[in-house]
Amino acid sequence: MLNKIIEFSVKNKLIIALFTFALIAFGIYNVQKLPIDAVPDITNNQVQVITIAPSFGATDIERLVTFPIEQVNNNIPGLKEIRSFSRFGLSLVTIVFDDDTDIYWARQQVSERLQQVQSQLPKGMGTPELGPVSTGLGEIYQYVVRPEKGYEKKFDATELRTIQDWIIKRQLSGVKGVAEVSSFGGKLKQLEISIQPNKLKAHGITINDVFDALESNNQNTGGSYIEKNETALFIRTEGLLQSKEDIENIALTSKTGTPLFLKDIAEIKNGYATRYGAMCYNDQGEVSGAIVMMLKGANSSEVIKNVKERIAQIQKTLPKGVIIEPFLDRTKMVNNAIGTVEKNLIEGALIVIFVLVLFLGNFRAGLLVASVIPLAMLFAIIMMNLFGVSGNLMSLGALDFGLIVDGAVIIVEAVVHQIYSHHKKENAIALTQENVDYEVKSSSKKMMNSAVFGQIIILIVYLPIFSLDGIEGKMFKPMAQTVAFALIGAFILSLTYIPMMSSIVLKNLKHNPNNFSERMMAYLENIYQKRLVQAINNKRKIIISTIVVFFGSIVVMSFLGGEFIPALEEGDFAVDTRVLTGSNLNTTMASTQKAAKILKDRFPEVEKVVTKIGSGEVPTDPMPMEASDMM
Repeated sequence: MLNKIIEFSVKNKLIIALFTFALIAFGIYNVQKLPIDAVPDITNNQVQVITIAPSFGATDIERLVTFPIEQVNNNIPGLKEIRSFSRFGLSLVTIVFDDDTDIYWARQQVSERLQQVQSQLPKGMGTPELGPVSTGLGEIYQYVVRPEKGYEKKFDATELRTIQDWIIKRQLSGVKGVAEVSSFGGKLKQLEISIQPNKLKAHGITINDVFDALESNNQNTGGSYIEKNETALFIRTEGLLQSKEDIENIALTSKTGTPLFLKDIAEIKNGYATRYGAMCYNDQGEVSGAIVMMLKGANSSEVIKNVKERIAQIQKTLPKGVIIEPFLDRTKMVNNAIGTVEKNLIEGALIVIFVLVLFLGNFRAGLLVASVIPLAMLFAIIMMNLFGVSGNLMSLGALDFGLIVDGAVIIVEAVVHQIYSHHKKENAIALTQENVDYEVKSSSKKMMNSAVFGQIIILIVYLPIFSLDGIEGKMFKPMAQTVAFALIGAFILSLTYIPMMSSIVLKNLKHNPNNFSERMMAYLENIYQKRLVQAINNKRKIIISTIVVFFGSIVVMSFLGGEFIPALEEGDFAVDTRVLTGSNLNTTMASTQKAAKILKDRFPEVEKVVTKIGSGEVPTDPMPMEASDMM
């Protein structure tokens, strides 16, 4: 069958050329669609259930919220494990499924069971909600919302958080590929009603009367419609509170019969919600910000690009003196990783081309073999898109061009040798195209078995990696898949493209026994022959030396260090800082502000220091108030 494919390729050059151009065009299209990231996403398949109950302690949260949620979700098919975290005001339950479970089906199952458990929760315990459809690598973009110099007094932490929630977040949430925008830091604005108990008692009313009055005076109602002549007049009443004055003028029921307003027994003022986190910029105090979380399975490069474009549009709509400043951008890490891969691939390709030209002794033959490299890469990228493999440090960085061109080298070298052998004959006539086609088919058929056998051996080496499961499978399978795709592409090209191009490019090769390549190979062969004879005459020494080197290498290997993935030098640092357990937000902020000032004063190369304290609005990473990340 392989011989028939070679004969077809040499005979039907136009068809193979058209297929090659189609591969190039489709490959270039897929290059633009390939998801690019720094490393593979090894996060397991999980659904998070978040319940916020600001008034309850950790013991009550665990007993009344976390435990019922765990129990009701314990029998979902595909469930691997359930983890939970309970602290003051927060319950976080993480439900892990096997990798074959569809994440949206899993979320539906969890959501149905949360409806059952909702009725079991005590009143005021909060509502369990599903976390965003994101992963551990989903935090692709983080930014601060801060005032410009000179506007610090105009925009405090409350104003900045209001701008973040009502202007920035609402527009960013509509970006394609964004799962959640989790606001962080600032103060969530609320109107606070401070009731004075003495006045309450003096007028003979209870706190429940105040609650009832607030509830009944803050709603719109409808009254159907009435017909008047030819028109229909729709009736509605507007009773929603619009301002601080509306709250102050709410009438309360007084047992003495005297009209009483809320402002007579309470003070209404601006306040803020209970906080579990804060964000600081340099040593300049508190700001607001957010974490943009990417939808699971989305293309991070494309999502970040869309987010940046939307941020630029949002910046134009913000009040003068307020700016959005990113401090963590996944693009930087991706560019560093892909830049490293590109550099290594280009250097590797140039070295392979140089070696091919040098040892084949012919520039055209070397370039022909080297042309397999980009074509096999395009084929691999097409297959990566087809099988959902992203381009990253592990997948693209594993490519070895020496392996890719192995089959092509064998065939081209055989063709070159066959043509040179023809020209060495006495009275050798110039080869016609028909003669070249015959020589190419003949030499390719002879060497194809060797080429196929070599590539199959290489593929077999990667088979154990395909059997890996769990985190190690997610990390290393993309590497094996990419190499396998490239080898399969190179194998197909060796059967079709290489014979077809050899019959065209290598048609008029002239053998020059005095060129540098021939002289170099003759010199190397002479040295090898001498060393080979010495090795055969000293079998025992060679065997003993080999055993010594083998066991010596095992000893050396035992002292080598190891790491799970290669280290990426981003130029940024994340410092986990903690103060005494039980410290409040102000204490943590004061300590981290001192640390930020020291960093800024003593190290001029530090551009900025952003400190995230505690948890954000969506507490997927539930850090306590005494813990912080200094970026």
